[in-house]
Amino acid sequence: MKIIIVGGGQVGGYIADLLIENGNSVVIIENKEKSIQALKNNGIKDEYILVGDGTDATILEKAGVRGCNALVCVTGADETNVTAAMMAKFEYDVPQVVARVNNPRNEWLFNAGMGVDVKINQADLIGHMVADEMNYHSIMTLMRLSKGEYSIVRVHVDYHSPNVDKTVAEIRLPAQALLIAVYEGDTLIIPHGETVIRAGQYILALANESAMRELNRIFGAGN
Repeated sequence: MKIIIVGGGQVGGYIADLLIENGNSVVIIENKEKSIQALKNNGIKDEYILVGDGTDATILEKAGVRGCNALVCVTGADETNVTAAMMAKFEYDVPQVVARVNNPRNEWLFNAGMGVDVKINQADLIGHMVADEMNYHSIMTLMRLSKGEYSIVRVHVDYHSPNVDKTVAEIRLPAQALLIAVYEGDTLIIPHGETVIRAGQYILALANESAMRELNRIFGAGN
């Protein structure tokens, strides 16, 4: 995939490193010398860095916005992120636009009408992670989706879970939950009906609030 990242700070650099490592074509747009130097110090090669303003149409086109699969706006300024998102979606019809919310008070701006397909509100995410740690001992929220009430969560299979060593088909899962992957160490499995759930594994799932409670009961220590 071809992905443009607007903002080369710590968040943008981390995302870029992850995407490059997984074989994606990446361009990072950044205009602050300090951030550019930090990217290079962290091993990001010059070929992945484009010096300029991510809200400048000339720079976006030079980065290849017309043919990219996704654009990720992660600068420290909400106005920059929203502007870049709108340009990407409405000027260049980028299929997937992801934007970072810095100030929770500005969250209402990050919607489809402003060109944002997925918003990442760090304050909201951290708040839910803390709440989940308190309410669901076996579940951690990884990402809340901007459309609807669903989240991508990580579920730990407790050794005392009543569903250890059962297949997925044998476990009565909530209707509002979808198992995405099962992993243990470096091994990742796409789950199907015959996949056996083992103690200590982690499960990635898509779920709403009620389904999260059920998943906690199903894969936790039980009552």
